[in-house]
Amino acid sequence: MENKRPLILICNDDGVRARGIIHLARTVSSLGDVVIVAPDDAQSGKSSALTVNAPLMLAELPELDGIKVYSVTGTPVDCVKIAIHAVLDRKPDILLSGINHGSNAAINNIYSGTMGAAMEGCILGIPSIGYSLQSHSPNADFDPLTPYIVDITKKVISEGLPEGVCLNVNFPARCNPKGIKVVRGAHGHWTEEYQDFATPHGTPFYWLTGKFHNLEPDNPETDEYWLARQYGTIVPIRPDQTATDKIDDITELFRN
Repeated sequence: MENKRPLILICNDDGVRARGIIHLARTVSSLGDVVIVAPDDAQSGKSSALTVNAPLMLAELPELDGIKVYSVTGTPVDCVKIAIHAVLDRKPDILLSGINHGSNAAINNIYSGTMGAAMEGCILGIPSIGYSLQSHSPNADFDPLTPYIVDITKKVISEGLPEGVCLNVNFPARCNPKGIKVVRGAHGHWTEEYQDFATPHGTPFYWLTGKFHNLEPDNPETDEYWLARQYGTIVPIRPDQTATDKIDDITELFRN
């Protein structure tokens, strides 16, 4: 029987030309056969959104160091689905999403297109990891992350992940991480604010701003705590958001 190298599907939400996805693909290229299928443009904040009322266009781009590269005119989840449907000849052994330009720690994984792709892979039964760096700079330095990404990816390829679980991996920016902590996401929320603007014709429009409020900044059980102390973090995530522990309580609430 032919021994095939692991098939690694890579997606992101910053777009197929982002520096983060290029670094990720090169970093893991020694671990298997890599195929990039990513949005043709930035899709940050798209979570698990799907394109349902427009056609999706798939384009093959020039190879990256021998790596096949495709763009899709859609969301990160669209990219995963199109990759499975129209690009790959078999199910990937692992799906990697990122490296995201910006944090996806704490509640940010809910909004993240990076984690939307990883959770879609998880739903499809593919071991999946989302990688993020706490820097929005298009020229961010991803080099310090390389040994950690290789180690984490290699272990997941070898051992798999628990059923229904994917990984949300975040790294602090502008440092060599001191290590890795497996923790939970910090409890917190965004205070959404909008800055007011107007077009030259006087039509008002609004630009989203805001601030994240960490409700437990001193809790060492959380990702935000360790990221602030220059550690990378791994948070296990479940796409299934059913509150199974509260079914009895809700049953009682609606009991006649």
